[in-house]
Amino acid sequence: MRPFFYSCLILGFLMIAQEGFSQQPPTRTRQRPSEVQVDKTPALTDRAKIKNTENSKEPVRVVWLREIYRNIDLTKENNAALLYPPQPLGNRQNLCTLIFKLIADNKVTAYKYYENERLVDSEIIDFEEILTARGIIHTSQGAGENKKIIIEETDIPSSEVLQYMIKEAWYFDEATGSFKSQIKAICPILVQEDFDIGGFRSYALFWIPYENLRPYLSREMIMTSDYNNALSYTIDDYFTKRMFSGDIVKTVNMRNLTLSQQVGSDNLEALKHAQDSIESQLKDFEKQLWVQEDTTVVATAKQSQKTSSKSEKPKKEEKPKESKVEKSSAAPTKSVRRTR
Repeated sequence: MRPFFYSCLILGFLMIAQEGFSQQPPTRTRQRPSEVQVDKTPALTDRAKIKNTENSKEPVRVVWLREIYRNIDLTKENNAALLYPPQPLGNRQNLCTLIFKLIADNKVTAYKYYENERLVDSEIIDFEEILTARGIIHTSQGAGENKKIIIEETDIPSSEVLQYMIKEAWYFDEATGSFKSQIKAICPILVQEDFDIGGFRSYALFWIPYENLRPYLSREMIMTSDYNNALSYTIDDYFTKRMFSGDIVKTVNMRNLTLSQQVGSDNLEALKHAQDSIESQLKDFEKQLWVQEDTTVVATAKQSQKTSSKSEKPKKEEKPKESKVEKSSAAPTKSVRRTR
């Protein structure tokens, strides 16, 4: 009986131990930050959507239109606001970082780069292909429409996007009697060092319609001055108020030529003259929209006004002259005492 008793006792202990091990909590594996999918850009509120719809209204009746392509160089002081900070700093980020996050989160659509942009569905880019071609570290999750690109903030080439190409439209709206400019699309240009041939090369990445970016740009505050470090303007303010400076590289023309192709790529003086000429044409067109006063009429009116003002000045009152009193012969004379 004793061997049987001991066998049952040992079997009972084994069953209790096995049950205890089975009730232990499962081990958890820690994911790397790059493996955790985080939506880094908050969704738009209804108020933001309504405001964007109002700001992006197209002109009603355009009777004059000039479309221009400009290159914005971020190494120039006037444009440094779009580059700072080169890497995300707290809750601050530059334009390139914001654009890459929006595309990775499938919140905006980017289109293949052509000299003349083609913003149609057939030209939508494969973001992963561009990242791979430019050697930008990234990972991906899912497939098809559910595929998402994951890229760390430190891997976004925000300090290497040193230029932007923008397309802007200058137009006169007859319905409102207004002459305005509107940015239509924006293209980031990556400047990377080429170790094969030496020096640096520029790569235009993709086009994005500006109106798709506007609701996010209108919430992103930036610093625009070295003397005032307060975040007083949004990126949308920076563009709509035309706080940037950019060189004209092309205007829409029937021969589809850039300015350098028209005047010669080596003739920098002629290129600068052509750029200044276009700027002057825009200013002159706005001036001739409104009735200007005739300069001769204005000069005559000013002269007559001066003359009338002079004639209206009060004359000085003439004081009556005091009459001199003539000495009378009867006036007493000083007596001279007789001297003895």
